[in-house]
Formats: sequence, structure tokens, C-alpha cells
Amino acid sequence: MKKNLLYSLLFVVVLALISSAYCFPQFFNKQIDTVNSQLKVSVPHLPEKQFNLGLDVKGGVRLEYQADLSSVPENERTTVMAGVKDLIERRINSYGVAEPQIQVTGANRLIVELPGVESIDDAISWIGATPWLNFLEQRSEEDTKKIVDKIKEIQGKTNEEILKIPDYQVALQNPYFKETELTGKYLKKAAVSFDQNTGMPIVEFQFDDEGAKLFEQITERNVGKPLAIFLDGMSIIDTNGDNKIDGQDLYAPNVVQKISGGSAQITGIASVKEAKTLKERLNQGALPVPLGQPISQQKIGPTLGSVSLDQTVKAGIWGFLIVAIFMVVFYRLPGLLASLALCLYAIVLLAIFKLIGVTMSLAGIGGFILSLGMAVDANVLIFSRLKEELESGKGLASSIEEGFNRAWPAIRDGNFTTIVVAAILFFLGTSFVKGFAVTLIWGIMLSMYSAIVVTKTFLRIFASTKLGKITWIWKPIA
Repeated sequence: MKKNLLYSLLFVVVLALISSAYCFPQFFNKQIDTVNSQLKVSVPHLPEKQFNLGLDVKGGVRLEYQADLSSVPENERTTVMAGVKDLIERRINSYGVAEPQIQVTGANRLIVELPGVESIDDAISWIGATPWLNFLEQRSEEDTKKIVDKIKEIQGKTNEEILKIPDYQVALQNPYFKETELTGKYLKKAAVSFDQNTGMPIVEFQFDDEGAKLFEQITERNVGKPLAIFLDGMSIIDTNGDNKIDGQDLYAPNVVQKISGGSAQITGIASVKEAKTLKERLNQGALPVPLGQPISQQKIGPTLGSVSLDQTVKAGIWGFLIVAIFMVVFYRLPGLLASLALCLYAIVLLAIFKLIGVTMSLAGIGGFILSLGMAVDANVLIFSRLKEELESGKGLASSIEEGFNRAWPAIRDGNFTTIVVAAILFFLGTSFVKGFAVTLIWGIMLSMYSAIVVTKTFLRIFASTKLGKITWIWKPIA
């Protein structure tokens, strides 16, 4: 039994050292520098990986966009918004922004949170750099005349007067071109090549199977008619009738025949650098719908985030000290051992957060602190059972075993129900609520290990020493 206890204690100590070194490598690296200088050795430094801090802690930029879904069928809007979210997340990640939080709210709102980013303009340019690719075909003369007449009708009128005009929305449309079904969501890949005649760079792009069919249908029904291709709302590509897309000065030359295969080219690009940039943007994802400028933007300075973090950490430390004092005063030696187990619990949990990359927002830190309280609650249940066993006349060793066994069902059920609620918050909540739920779930799972394994190991070891014969230090205050 003693051998097993020593192995358990050794495991706990090693786990504490490894977790401490992983959480706070700067302190250990200073000791390594001291050893290297005195012993003339070259012990390598520990890697100094930083915690992932949330927007409200680290500071950063928060942008809110409203997507234009007017051309998207209602039953496809959820899918389209999910695609926009994925594309922007991929785009932001390419700039090296750590832990961006991107979420869709409502039917057409997109919230982008970028921790550590100091410039709102940079954030907007990164998101706006993701191209919105669209194909427009010419309207009929009748439609064009109708829109132009409506535009003339509303000119010079106030907003109140315009709203009273029947079908005033018609004037908001492009009088010459209308959107088609083909957008950037069907783009498969893009690549840079060179024109064999001029040596100028070309960007070639390929649609997926569905996009190729749409492209063929669009060119087939527009033979003899203009077809324009727009990137981010600007006409940069036109069809010249040579079965390829060519950057002519003409606005939208006629389509001579249908274009099959789903392949196209962008020519007339000024430089290789510009061509590569366009290729990268297309490959990173062409938005299926336009976003425009953000409808809301907010910058959280690092100073505000630092103050919030300092206040939260101080509150956590004071809370932990008060709990530890309470445990020692009311539960004596078991309370002291439980406090040591809680210290180990906190260090290991922080190491887990750092290892799996949990974003530590203020809500996440709140979940971490709450899980500390859950760990204390488990110890209180155990010590209450221990007290009952001691008062019944049983020996200390058997009282410890029986106290843990009798307390386990209550600990298990209480923690399980909390995990279920936290899981619901994670799947249904916003980003801040999810951060709280993640840290709480991990904290509860580890708290059960801390209470049942670590605290029990400490109690067993000290019960086998001379301290085990001092009865009063094991009994909680009545």
C-alpha cells in the first residue's frame, strides 16, 4: 500500500512540475540560465508559448457586417451565410490573427472579433480583400427603360416623397445588367499563367461541376448579347467571344457562342504581383454575397483589456485565498491538504487550456474560477462524510476510504448535471458564452480528479504518518 501511495505522490509531483513549466516557462528559463552560467553547460530553454487571450482581455477589433441576401432564395440563406463565415475565417487566418471569433447572428448579420489587432482599417481591408465574384447579364430593353424611367421619376425628390411612389424599389436596380445564378461560391481554383503572345500575366480560374453548368447555360442564353463579370462590384473582366474571358477596354462585348468546360481567364493585368494577389484572393474564397462596409465597428484598447485581466486575476487570487483559509480553519489538516490539491488543480487546468488553445476571455476566466468553487464543493462533501465516519468510532484509514465512497455519488451527479448545462450553453450560446462553457466543462472534469485522486492521495499519505494519531486535526469544526 505504501509503495502505491509513493507512486501516486510521485505522479502528482511530476505532473505539477511539468504543468508549472508549461504554464510559466519564463521562470524556469531564468533558472536554466543560472545553471548554464554556473556549470558551463547548455541546457535548452523551454518553449514560451503564450496563452490565447480573448478580445476583452487582449484588446482588438470588433466588426459587424450585414450581408446583402436580396438575390439569395430564402431556403438557401443559412447555407450561404455559413459559407461567408468560413471564407472570412480562412482569409483572416492567412494574416496570422490568433483565435479570431466569427459568428453569424440573425438572418444576415456577421460579427468578426480579432484579438490583438490594433487597426480597424487593417481589419476592414483584410475582410474586404476577400473578393465577391459575380456574373451579370444584359437586361432587356423593356426592363432597362422601366428602371431608367423610375430613376428619372424619383430624381430630386425627398425620401418621404420617394416612399410614396409605387414600386420605387425598381430605381435601386442596375438598369443595364441583372445578376445571374453564378457567383463566387462555385469557384474551384485559380492559377497564374502567361499569355504566349504578349507575355503578360493571366489569372485562370475553374468552376466546379455545378458552376461549369451554370456558366455554360449563361453564355448559351446570352449569345449575341453582352456579359459582364464583376469582382467586388467592379467590372474588371468582360467576354470577347473567343471562348475565354478577356480584359478588354470595352464594357461588355457580345458572347459569340456558349463557353463549355467551366474554364475562364482574366487578362490585361498590369503586373505579376497583382496577378498573384488576385489568385490568392480568389483561392482563399470569393464571397457568394456582398458585405460592404461594417455597420458597426469597435476597438478595445490593450490597456482596457489589461486592466480587466488584472482585476479578474486579483479577484480570482483573493477568492482562492479566502476559500483556502476557510478550508484550513473549518477542516484543519484535511482542509490544508485540499488547498494544496486545489493549487495543483489550478496549475494543471491552466496547462490544459494552454495546450489545447482555449481562448481565455473574461467569460472563460469566470468559468475557470467557478470550476474552482465546484472543486471545493466536492472536498466539502468528502470531509463531511469523513467527519461522520470518525464520529461513528471508525479508524482514520477506514473513515477516509468510506468517506470518499459515500461522497462520490453526490459529487458525480452534481458535476454531471452541471456539465450537461454547460454543454447546452456551448452548443446554443454566443462566443462569450461558449468560452465560459468550455472552461467550466474542463474545470469540472479535472476537479473530480483533483478531489477523488489527489486529495485522497494526500490524506492517505498523512494518515499513515505520526499525524494520523493526532485525532483533533482530522475532525472538522462542529
